[in-house]
Amino acid sequence: MEVLRRSGRIHVHNLRRLSLRILIFWSISCGYVDQSPDNISVGSAPKKPSTSSRGRKRNFSSSTCKDFLRKFVDNELLTSSLEDWFSGHSEDCNFRKPAFDVPFDLSELQSFDYALEGVTFQQLVRMPNALYASTSDVFEATAYLALEDFLHAGIKGLWETFWGPDEALPFSVACIHSTSSKFYPAEKAISSGKLDGVCATAVLLKNLKHSQGRWDHIVVLALLRPDIGMVSAQGDQEPSPAVLGEALFFALRILLSRSLSRSSTVLRNSDCVYLLLVDSQFGGVVKVQGDLNKLDFDLNNVYNCAAEWIKKHAKISVSSIDRVWNKLGNANWGDIGTLQVLIALFHSMIQFYGEPKYSLDELATEHSSRLQCRRSERHLVDRQANGNGLFRFQQRSHSPEIVEVQEEAAVDLKPQETLKLEIGSVILMDDAYSQKGFQINDILTDSDPPIYTSTPVEEPTKTYLLYVGSSPSHLEPAWEDMNSWYQVQRQTKVLTLMKQRGISSRYIPQMVFSGRVVHPGPCNKPNASGSCGHPWCSTPILVTSPVGETISNLIRNGLFGVEEALRCCHDCLSALAAAAASSGIRHGDIRPENVIRVSNGSRHPYFVLIGWGHAILEDRDRPVMNLFFSSTFALQEGKLCAASDAESLIYLLYFCCGGVCPELDSVESALQWRETSWSRRVIQQRLGDVSAVLKAFADYVDSLCGTPYPMDYDIWLKRLRRTINEDHGKEVDTSSS
Repeated sequence: MEVLRRSGRIHVHNLRRLSLRILIFWSISCGYVDQSPDNISVGSAPKKPSTSSRGRKRNFSSSTCKDFLRKFVDNELLTSSLEDWFSGHSEDCNFRKPAFDVPFDLSELQSFDYALEGVTFQQLVRMPNALYASTSDVFEATAYLALEDFLHAGIKGLWETFWGPDEALPFSVACIHSTSSKFYPAEKAISSGKLDGVCATAVLLKNLKHSQGRWDHIVVLALLRPDIGMVSAQGDQEPSPAVLGEALFFALRILLSRSLSRSSTVLRNSDCVYLLLVDSQFGGVVKVQGDLNKLDFDLNNVYNCAAEWIKKHAKISVSSIDRVWNKLGNANWGDIGTLQVLIALFHSMIQFYGEPKYSLDELATEHSSRLQCRRSERHLVDRQANGNGLFRFQQRSHSPEIVEVQEEAAVDLKPQETLKLEIGSVILMDDAYSQKGFQINDILTDSDPPIYTSTPVEEPTKTYLLYVGSSPSHLEPAWEDMNSWYQVQRQTKVLTLMKQRGISSRYIPQMVFSGRVVHPGPCNKPNASGSCGHPWCSTPILVTSPVGETISNLIRNGLFGVEEALRCCHDCLSALAAAAASSGIRHGDIRPENVIRVSNGSRHPYFVLIGWGHAILEDRDRPVMNLFFSSTFALQEGKLCAASDAESLIYLLYFCCGGVCPELDSVESALQWRETSWSRRVIQQRLGDVSAVLKAFADYVDSLCGTPYPMDYDIWLKRLRRTINEDHGKEVDTSSS
């Protein structure tokens, strides 16, 4: 404030307070109303409460509340009524810790940070340099523009991340002017010369009937004040009593305005509001919660009544004041100060628009998979190409080249203790309805983690595949545990989603059971998702059907011939077609270990595409990187195109039919091999030696690689069926294809 006095602009600050009182008194007295049955604004004529209106019940009349608001117009009087209370708080904490609780703990901010990983926010208008804050009218104009731009970038990015980009953004940003009841953009205030009357910037819920905005439509209110950053500079934990008092004044006005609304959505949120305190560099969050039914509406003493409600019945949380904008005026989107503001916006958006399509926890858990991708790019570890991780490389700091690291000197990624099962052992599973026992018959794959074949103890005639994951406490540190997370938890999610969407095919595995291990000894875990400390506690299990033999074993035993190649191509294409047709799901991890041949004593064995843990459900999902079987587009862009799975299937058939296995030690060498092999028609010729239809299919896939054009599954399924029936006289079962 001393800077403002030196600049001779302190009268503008006083003018704003006076203008705000005029605004509030005028808007209430004139009855700026919404006569629609769903909404009512502050100052409208009293109406009988609608019996159909669902929301928070109030013990006070709307006329009393409006009379209270008419007199509650001076934030300085409220601050003076709270002066002793502020002082008492400061003495209690002895200037060593915040007087109020924080609205968000560090773990919540960390989860929010994980969820926003990779999200692009863009603030186009920069905050001005703070050095010119006290002397320039241009600074103030630019600051309001930058704040408005920052809030818009924030809500737009959050909306597209959590609710999706398909629906229009239901929020807008506008300034509140103190000489009229209208909300309008900062540019309009600047062009009309009314910037001195702007008292705050608000995020508003859009309403076609009231495009000018209203107080009960305020989602979040931001106060731009020049001395917020002084708190951080002086080492204080909280804003000054004057700033806090003003924030509490606006918070109570917003809550009272919401309590008068006839909208059930607004009325339900009349007990909690977030306010943002910012200057040109720093910012913080104030959260106010409280039951307005406990407010004494004494019209002769409104400020003391408001102060008593704040002291005794309101829960006030104040965040630390941290940097939001850097010295160049750009927002530090990943820093804690900006995260606090964004998470306040996020919770406020939920208040007015409901739970998001993608939950915070769901997006935050993807941090582990992104971490794995970064590890993969840094070390080029491909454990799925072979069980021993032969293709392991490390980027040296002294050289830009990628050099081979000996196996014994490789990066140490030792897993923590995981559940290993022996043949003949029995494992108990709790699936929330009952406990089931499974006896381990064999190990289908010796990869890490392994896949088991098992028999239910109560139904010894049935056989299932059994996947065992890792305890949740083990997920982050170990590479193998991330593989098990994809194999169990993620695959459970994908198969459940397929079932919900009605995707059914004999060539796609069916989820039979899913649950958690019942370990020996007592279990005292705090809740269903917690862990008691036992290394097996809460270990997830997935049980699927059918059971078969992997292509890897068939090749090892010399049992993969021409007929198997044709049937494998047909059946895998059928699985891909079924998944892509209705839901656009792509497999993303086709390799010999993820295709099994199912016999069941039938004359006509068939192939099933398993291992759906890396399936691509949405654009933000990333496929697994495999130097031998990933598509060209996946290696180049980290994404799948429409023909990527079919291209991976071509590589699988090529290698399974005797194709020369190249020495691939990097993504670059893998891409070079693909370019050379396709251009010289090595792949087509190898498959042509097996069947003309496979050669033609390879040419077709080559023409689609990297393009947005969809696969025509039907025509190739018909050609493959015709070839199998004509050449071998055996019928292909198409009942579920």
